[in-house]
Amino acid sequence: MDKVLLVIPAYNEGKNIERVVDHIKNDFPELDYVVVNDGSKDDTADICRRRGYNFIDLPVNLGLAGCFQTGMKYAWQKGYNYAVQFDGDGQHRPEYIQAMKEKMDEGYDIVIGSRFVTEKKSWSMRMFGSRLIGTAIWLTTGAKIKDPTSGMRLFSRKMIGEFAWNLNYGPEPDTVSFLIRQGAKIAEV
Repeated sequence: MDKVLLVIPAYNEGKNIERVVDHIKNDFPELDYVVVNDGSKDDTADICRRRGYNFIDLPVNLGLAGCFQTGMKYAWQKGYNYAVQFDGDGQHRPEYIQAMKEKMDEGYDIVIGSRFVTEKKSWSMRMFGSRLIGTAIWLTTGAKIKDPTSGMRLFSRKMIGEFAWNLNYGPEPDTVSFLIRQGAKIAEV
């Protein structure tokens, strides 16, 4: 299936989830989505249920890794060739997904939606940490990643399978580094 699935991990996103999902449904109908409610204590599940959203309701909080893996299992079982980690708080922008998909179609396994491909990084403690992580990835893999902490990542069918069926994979920079060492091709857009 050439459609892109947005995997939206959601923990206590009751204040944001309607805005995020309605924006996708109304302005990007070519994208599919699944909200994975990670045992939220607020009204996230009630909103998803009431609004008829496509969602998986986890009975307990599994944390980002378990929640994301649930979404990737869904993507795998439904036959998606592309899945995007897409935050439920509204910080990620769906208008960049098409460019990410086009880049992936050049032969990449993971495409990162980078904040720094065209912009120069401003200095802050957070950006200092991001640079340290980028340097660690470069030292261990030889790959230069400008925004290793970006949470907006597009995954190929091969990577969907890796995240769906292998234990202890979280969608974090150390996993990206590990996957590079295993032969995954990474790009940034």
